[in-house]
Parts: sequence; structure tokens; C-alpha cells
Amino acid sequence: MVITSKDNDIIKRVSKLMSSASYRRETESFVAEGARLCMDGVLSGAEVKDFLYTKNGMEKYSKEFEKIFSVSKKNYEISEQLFKRISDTNSPQGILCVFKTLDKKILSYTIDKKGRYAALENIQDPSNMGTILRTAEAFGVNGVIVSKDCCDIYSPKVVRGSMGAVFRINVTVAGDFTGYIDELTKSGINTYASTPRNAEDIRNVDFTEGGVMLIGNEGNGLKEDTINVCSKRVRINMKGRAESLNAAAAAAVLLYSLAD
Repeated sequence: MVITSKDNDIIKRVSKLMSSASYRRETESFVAEGARLCMDGVLSGAEVKDFLYTKNGMEKYSKEFEKIFSVSKKNYEISEQLFKRISDTNSPQGILCVFKTLDKKILSYTIDKKGRYAALENIQDPSNMGTILRTAEAFGVNGVIVSKDCCDIYSPKVVRGSMGAVFRINVTVAGDFTGYIDELTKSGINTYASTPRNAEDIRNVDFTEGGVMLIGNEGNGLKEDTINVCSKRVRINMKGRAESLNAAAAAAVLLYSLAD
């Protein structure tokens, strides 16, 4: 039977998952839309709780459809009109999955002291978050630590912007972010606070021993308390009249330097 009503339970549940971070946390579920992104999740071993598709999506993406259909716990065909109504994209492909959240917790005592990690404090823009996760994966970062006041890594815009990295990279949410970083520093792990104030040019820093690169809020940067518990302050040398970089652009430079 083809679902056509917005009042259907699965449709209401998916709509709420797309709009509510608290509901995503409560149900330990999130939504990914599009054939490629859904397949990224499946190939990464993420659990597919629900699979929603249209007739056109089934026909156009037949190979992806067969694979997702075979592993999903529940499958639902919905009308084209209804799919467009719940979709978060401009050009819906008719393929949508509800996945179980898959945070892979990084505990301080299991962090490789010579590994390379990103730590994000109060990142608010989902586009920035998605791009940073994608960048972290591209540069071989071992994991990402996020403060609890960051935007939700499972929001549709973050999932889409990460280009599937959200399925593949280890992420932990630190309740006490500053305390967590302080613990890492005291355990002998290099912690680098990215800040323009009293900091060393990253081009002069030796990153061969790895460590944790901290990146702060788009407008305010890292909190002073967090900066103070880090083992070193680092900055990106700026030329011209630009005062700062976009958070995602800064993260790309910083993580490239850390990984190099």
C-alpha cells in the first residue's frame, strides 16, 4: 500500500526527526536522504530502522533500492507528492532512510597520544559542522570531539554536508568540554587551541607527535577557560585585510597542518 497521508505515523515520525534534535536524541535515530548518502550509511554498517521510497526512486536507483530494501527493518512506499512535502532537499530523489545513531565514543584513556583529533566548541552552523566532519575524514583525523552546545551532528544539513563522513568518523560529545580537554592535556596529549591571541604561527609548530586541534565558535572562537587548559596556542597567519576565516575554512587549514 502506498502511503499518501501526512498524518501517517511513519511520516509524522520522520518529519519530527528532521526538525527536532531532542527527538533524535530520545529515539537514537536520524534521517539521511538521497541514494548516495543512504548507501554510504548501509556500506558503513549503520542500522537502517526505516526505509521510505517512491516508485520513481525505486526505478531510478534500482541497485541502491535493492540493497537498502534488503537490510532495512521496515520498508514503506510513499507517494511522490508526500515525499516532496517531507523532503529537506530541493530535488528529492525518492530515497530516505532512518538510521540508528552511531556515536563511537572516544574516551580519554583510549585516545592514541600520537593520534590526530579535532575538538569543536560551540560550532553553530550545520553547514560548517558538516564540512568540518568531511574535512576531518579527508585528512585522516582519528576522531572528533564536540561540545554539547554544538549543533546536532545528526541534523539533516550536517549529515548531507558531511557527504557521508558522519557514518565513518568517530565522534564523541563531551558534556564538560573544558574539563575533558584539561584531562587530555594532563594525560600528556598535545592540545592545540586555535586563537589569534598570543599564539604561535602553525607553520612553525611541530605536529609530528600528533594531538588534538581545538576549533571554536564562528563568531567568538574558543572560550578563554578552554584556551587556558590547552598545552599550546596556535594561529593561522593572516595577510591582507581579512580579520578571520570561516570556521570550516579555518578547520581545513588547521587539520591539514596537524595531519601533515
